[in-house]
Amino acid sequence: MSVFTKVSHNELRDFLKAYPVGELIGYQGIGEGVENTNYFVDTTDGRWVLTLFERLNHEDLPFFLGLMDHLAGRGYPSAMPARSREGANLTSLNGKPAALVRRLVGQSVLFPNIAQCQAVGRALGELHVAGLSFAGRADNTRGPAWRQATAETLLPRVDAAQRALIESELAAQAQLDWATLPQGVIHADLFRDNVLFVEDRLTGVIDFYYACTDALAYDLAVTLNDWCTDPDGRPNPARWQMMTLAYRGSRELNAAERAAWPLVLRAAAFRFYLSRLYDWTFPREGDVVHVKDPEQYRRILEWHRDQAPLPL
Repeated sequence: MSVFTKVSHNELRDFLKAYPVGELIGYQGIGEGVENTNYFVDTTDGRWVLTLFERLNHEDLPFFLGLMDHLAGRGYPSAMPARSREGANLTSLNGKPAALVRRLVGQSVLFPNIAQCQAVGRALGELHVAGLSFAGRADNTRGPAWRQATAETLLPRVDAAQRALIESELAAQAQLDWATLPQGVIHADLFRDNVLFVEDRLTGVIDFYYACTDALAYDLAVTLNDWCTDPDGRPNPARWQMMTLAYRGSRELNAAERAAWPLVLRAAAFRFYLSRLYDWTFPREGDVVHVKDPEQYRRILEWHRDQAPLPL
């Protein structure tokens, strides 16, 4: 949610005329995240989030916006995309695809407690079940092929220790046949900054712009790695157990997923280690750009490589 594309007051005011959302009151850029330009927007008809998509194009976006519509229409705490006066939920602003979604109440948490981890596990399981009735399909743009290509780009630019870790993990991941694992719609980025709470009540799941069709267990691994690990990279047993139990209350993992689980956890950590290392090595320009330290995910990856996972 960094700000790469500036939007002036007049540009935003003119943009909002296409929507039945009232008059512009104020707006501000959101500095969190790393992929898209995001603004909080207040109008006389409510509070919104405006997203300008920096890497995704018009052909990719109907899947994400359609998924949000699908989930919100079934009572899931996902923001509903606004529709223009012409009925479109995807428009353009300053040469970029743009969407306006209703801003949900609540705030993200930096240090989650047990109850919040339980709520996230339950919400993730419910997402996977609700996604079974969604007709859309999208490949994971950060899947194995991306990991291979990104690693190859990074290898000439990193130090010897980083190179050894990347090459070793690529070889290990080649053993995993993702097609043998149950597939469905996944969020793929359910980090702490993408879930909203009012105290311990989960009020919103946001930022579906990495959502795709992939192994459901991978989504659980991504979420556990962020919500339930300590700064040194090791899992926090209480939070880890509560999240997995809550997830399994909605959807149970099968034998293939349990057998593949150690490598799935590593794949989830490897994906974010590579993306953060890439952004660290090849920084992007922007008005407010938040680049996350890859070392956190190096520690998580190395923990999973060296230790057996906690029981599911």
